[in-house]
Amino acid sequence: MIRLAFLTVAGLAAALSAASAQDTSMSFFVTSQGLGKGANLGGLEGADAQCQKLAEAAGSSGKTWHAYLSTSDTDAKDRIGSGPWFNAKGEKIADDVASLHSDANGITKQTALDEKGMTVNGRGDEPNRHDILTGTMPDGTKAEQTCGDWTMNGTEGAAMVGHHDRMGLDDSAAAKSWNSSHASRGGCSQEALQGTGGDGLFYCFAVN
Repeated sequence: MIRLAFLTVAGLAAALSAASAQDTSMSFFVTSQGLGKGANLGGLEGADAQCQKLAEAAGSSGKTWHAYLSTSDTDAKDRIGSGPWFNAKGEKIADDVASLHSDANGITKQTALDEKGMTVNGRGDEPNRHDILTGTMPDGTKAEQTCGDWTMNGTEGAAMVGHHDRMGLDDSAAAKSWNSSHASRGGCSQEALQGTGGDGLFYCFAVN
């Protein structure tokens, strides 16, 4: 009887341990490619669809993906679930929304991988692709520059971008910001984004 009770307790402990084991499968990535239309992503719906498409093509299943983008009536931080988030190699990016928007986050060039687990070109690489579309302030709330809520790709407007490699022209906080470094110059076209070191890429997070 004692042995049976011990085995039952041990079994329950093992089950609880397995249930509480953290899922470290990919729940964060930088898009390996944009839509080729500059900052015209088809709004949030189009950007989310691109996240979903790329994630599933890379083997992810059972997750709902959202783009880390703000619009005139939406804050990016409210679109991405509660965390924690891991890259394609199982490396933790952040525990929760608060740590993501603090100095405690783990976003660097080496960890901000695309959905295939590949490093994304940064400052010093050719071509530089470190300008990541966000439309967002450092705290995850909306900025003014969202290229018409991600529907513009001409010479008008601007997009707030972050640096996934945490590098810029100087050592300022903005230059090292993953989500709010500077606004694009020359509009919202693909050429304008590439002109400041971008390629129309954005961050994707699993919300579940």
